[in-house]
Amino acid sequence: MTSDLSRLLPATLPPGRLVGGEDGPEPLLWISDAPAPAGLWQQLHRGHPQSGLWPLLLVPLGDGADYRPWLSGELFPASASDPTLYDPDALLRRWWQQLGGTDEDAPESPPESPLDAEEAAELHAALAPFGPAWPGTAPAAAVPDGAPGIEARGLADVLLSVRDARLGLVEAGSGAEALAACGWSGPLNHEDDTAKIAAVLADWERRFGAQVVQVGFDTLELSVAVPPATLAEALPLAAEHTAFCPDLVFQGTGTLTAYAERLVAAHQWSFWWD
Repeated sequence: MTSDLSRLLPATLPPGRLVGGEDGPEPLLWISDAPAPAGLWQQLHRGHPQSGLWPLLLVPLGDGADYRPWLSGELFPASASDPTLYDPDALLRRWWQQLGGTDEDAPESPPESPLDAEEAAELHAALAPFGPAWPGTAPAAAVPDGAPGIEARGLADVLLSVRDARLGLVEAGSGAEALAACGWSGPLNHEDDTAKIAAVLADWERRFGAQVVQVGFDTLELSVAVPPATLAEALPLAAEHTAFCPDLVFQGTGTLTAYAERLVAAHQWSFWWD
């Protein structure tokens, strides 16, 4: 990120401020002082290839004046590595294995699963039809040119129609990169290096035309250009989502299959970490 983000900002922005994090005073993002005006997110999204600034809809935790984490200083860019260092499939496989305590990449794997027989059966049922063995990533879709942008701008309209959100701008090549660049740490209880989260998000953008639109303290909203059309297509993608964000199943639908049913023809993916 440039040391002077202000030099990149359009002159026509509404009132706002530059925000740093806990690692130092260097600006990480710009945030508007009031809710995003209608149409501005979409305008800035279209202009991203020229500006290099990725727009985000930013929502807070609760109703406090500190607008956590965006104005409270809870941004940690130094804790993120480089998203390009990681193989998304390897990340998802390892997170999946960790669900059952069988991480093959751990330096000292336990001699046997830490789950007792009842817990293992419950895990197998929750992850059916796959069980604890990583099924691999879903096949890539054919993403039409322009479709990811159209879906992202449409989702921004929908999100702003149901909740006020401030406008954020981050110098980044994509929404996935923006999360690591600004020091967002929403999935901290699941993964403490946001670059790994960003690596998977970037892969979903390549395979399905998914783009980051809205970010909260520990929530994420993506638009999706080409969602799965059938339950059979949705099941392996649901496994990816469960590895990426286990709360979706284990504190949500209860089973991977029930979650997969929600993904069929869904142009919005929502994530939250407890």
